[in-house]
Order: sequence, then structure tokens, then C-alpha cells
Amino acid sequence: MSFQNDPIFIAAVLCLGVFFAIWLTRFSWGRTVGTPIWAILICAVFANVGLIPSAMEGSPVYDGVFQYVAPLGIFIALLEVDLKSLKNAGIPLLLMFAIGTVGTVVGVLVSWFLVKPEAAIGELAGAVAGMYTGTYIGGSINFNAVALSYGVNEQGTLFAATTVVDNLIGTPWIIATLILPKYLQKFFPRKKLKSAESGEKLPQVEAISMSSLASILALGLMAMIISKVVQVYFPAIPEIITLTTLALILAQFPSVQQLQGKHTLGFFMIILFLAVIGTLCDIGALSGVGELAGTLMLFVGLLVLIHGLFVFGIGSLLKMDWDVIAVASQANVGGNTTAIAAAESLNRPDLLIPGVLVGSLGNALGTYIGFLVAGGLS
Repeated sequence: MSFQNDPIFIAAVLCLGVFFAIWLTRFSWGRTVGTPIWAILICAVFANVGLIPSAMEGSPVYDGVFQYVAPLGIFIALLEVDLKSLKNAGIPLLLMFAIGTVGTVVGVLVSWFLVKPEAAIGELAGAVAGMYTGTYIGGSINFNAVALSYGVNEQGTLFAATTVVDNLIGTPWIIATLILPKYLQKFFPRKKLKSAESGEKLPQVEAISMSSLASILALGLMAMIISKVVQVYFPAIPEIITLTTLALILAQFPSVQQLQGKHTLGFFMIILFLAVIGTLCDIGALSGVGELAGTLMLFVGLLVLIHGLFVFGIGSLLKMDWDVIAVASQANVGGNTTAIAAAESLNRPDLLIPGVLVGSLGNALGTYIGFLVAGGLS
């Protein structure tokens, strides 16, 4: 009997991957890489050697992480932030996010004219370009929105190839943006934002009590229910906006500030989400799509390279804080959750709230700009 597809086994392996990711940071060389990157890499290896299925193949565990664990992790992580960070870090991050958005659009257009993907993709090439525009402005929500509208999801081989390539290119960039700030700051020092000079750091070791654990989970789960109800009555308001707002309000109450374990619990859930992202890097899934895979890899690779040159290049000219540039790019490429992971990994609690807010802005903008590009190139 095979246990590879058993939800309990998959959950156990994911937790094991997170454990090893944390354990490796006990060594100086492992600490340089960081827990989020190790979690992605370890679980990518697990999926590609066949220990567990890729998230592309689907599992209730992966669905649960995407639908429940990641939003809950965002909410809990935001319970420990200070609203002053929005005033000090909000504008610079918003500026870099806008530059990254322009970089994504420029990247799509340059890739379109250099790679000429319509030869391999056919009449849906414009829609695919719109999908990648949307996803590299505000995350995968926009990718699926454009795909559903143009019926790309009904073309099994094409949709599978576009999804796999998105993860095979997007995930290494997520890793790169977690590594780059440390080395860029070392060789090209930049003044940190005022919000980073307060001395506030994320806790490395944190106690947690049963009453705090029960309170944190109760607040998070109730907030998720409220955000779903709000979206039912006000469909234009995304769940993550309501969730963020509730976290912001609650975080200002002394009783919530005194709860122990917020960082430990929230960061664990976010790392678990990144572990699942690692399983999406299914190299074997590209073997059956031939020339199409090569075209998509070239198209998306060039697009992400141009986005990176735009956001880090212009950010460098503006002498912007490297951490801010990285979190802004994460908000573009991965959305809210990876933006928070970047802020956590870089030990920048002041960038948590601004990261989520620009990530939410990306969810909205990405869909509109994605459809605009898809319509213009179709």
C-alpha cells in the first residue's frame, strides 16, 4: 500500500521539511540561507524525488494550506505589528511596488516581441501573456482570473505548462529576493528606513501558553469567518483586506499585545505555505509538453529578469533600502504571503503591514492590467 497520497503522510512530510529548514539555521552557513528558502528547497526536493506528490497533482492538505493556513498565518503575524510602521514604510514600499509593476509590464512586452510565443502557443498566446502579467503584479489570484476568463484552464496541456513554468521561474526569484538584500547591503550599503531604526526585532525564541494559543486561534478563525461574510455582502472587498483590517484593529489592544506565541504560530503557518510552494516546482511535469515548455521558460524567464532589473536597478538609483525593494518585489511576484515571509526573513517587522497592503493592491491591479495586456495582445 502506498502512503504517498495519504493526507496525513503529506502533512507529516511537510512538517518534517519545516523542521529541517529550522534546524539548518542552527549552523552559520544555514542561517545565511534562512528558514523560508530552506523550506522551499527541501520540499521541492521531496516532491521531485516522489516522496510526496506535487501540489500540481492536488491534495486536500495543499488545498487546506492555501485556503486556510496561509490566511490564518497572515492574520496572526499581523497581530504583533505597530501602526507607525505604515507611516514610515508605506510610501517607500508603495513606490517600489509601482516600479516593480511597471517592470513586469515592460518585461511582458519585451518578451512578447523577442520570444514571439504565439508561434508555439497559438491564438491563446495573448491570454497567457495576460496571465503572467497579472501573476507578477499581484500573485496567482490574477493568473487564474485571466485564465478562467479566456478559457485557458480548459486547455489541459497548455494550462498545466503555464502553471508549472510560473512556479519553476517564480519560486527561484522568491528565493533570490530573500538572499539579495543581505549581500547588496554588504557591498552597496543603503540607509535603512526610519521605521527600521527603532531597534524592534522579531522574537527568535518565544514562550506560549495554552490560554494564549486558544485566544490567538479563536481570534484568527473568527476573523476569517467575518471576512468571508463581508465578502458575501460586499463582493468588491477581498477577504484579505477585511482580515488585515481586523488584525490591525485588534493589534492595538493591550490584551492582544500581551498574548504569547503570535510570532511563533504565525511564522510557522507562513513557512508551511512556502513549503507547499516548493512542491509546485515539479520539473517532471514539463517533460510531456516539448517545445511549448521551452518557449514558456524563455518568455517567463526574460519577463522576471526585466522585472528584477527594473525594481532593483531603479531602487538602487533612488538609494532605496534593499529590504524595501525585496519586499515590494515579493508583493508583486508572490502576493501577500510571500511579502510577509520576506519581511519576517529579513527581520523587518516594520514592513509587515505595508507588505500586506501593497500585496492586496497587487491583487486588484494585477487583474485589471492582466486583462488589459491580454486584450491588447490577442
